[in-house]
Amino acid sequence: MALTKEQKNQAVDELSAMLDSSPIVYLTNFSGLSVAQATDLRNRFRDMGVQYRVVKNTLLKIAMERKGGFEDLYEHLSGPVAVAFSEDPSAPARVIKKYLSDEKSERPELKVAFVEGAIYQADALETLAALKSKDELIADIIGLLMAPMTNIIGSLQSAGSNLVGSIRAIAEKQE
Repeated sequence: MALTKEQKNQAVDELSAMLDSSPIVYLTNFSGLSVAQATDLRNRFRDMGVQYRVVKNTLLKIAMERKGGFEDLYEHLSGPVAVAFSEDPSAPARVIKKYLSDEKSERPELKVAFVEGAIYQADALETLAALKSKDELIADIIGLLMAPMTNIIGSLQSAGSNLVGSIRAIAEKQE
């Protein structure tokens, strides 16, 4: 069923809003998936906080043109396309990788990923899945910053314990 002009405008507005709010965009080829498989895949994306939608290529291109900066993705807007919007650069890749592994399937296939202005081709799925999330990076940095303080505190406590032990030994010797 063809969309009316108003429905197309609404769809473009929704896609534009998603592009504005999500710095990560994955384009995938989902052809060949059954309805049950597609539903399972959507649920997996949703569980990871990723919005996954099947879109019309022309409407997505119009939304991308409005936003700007997506010119390198235009050539991948052919055939069946589903788009994943995320704030975590590795979440969509992890979902796709796990799905392919669990289902022993070749679909969905990554066409291209747009991560914070960088373009990753289909062969970069492993690299993208290995990226750490923002929260994981922050935790690593905090751990690195706290390590010297923890070491200093441990050294001071051990020196204090040694001093107390020495004083006790001297006191016991004098008794």
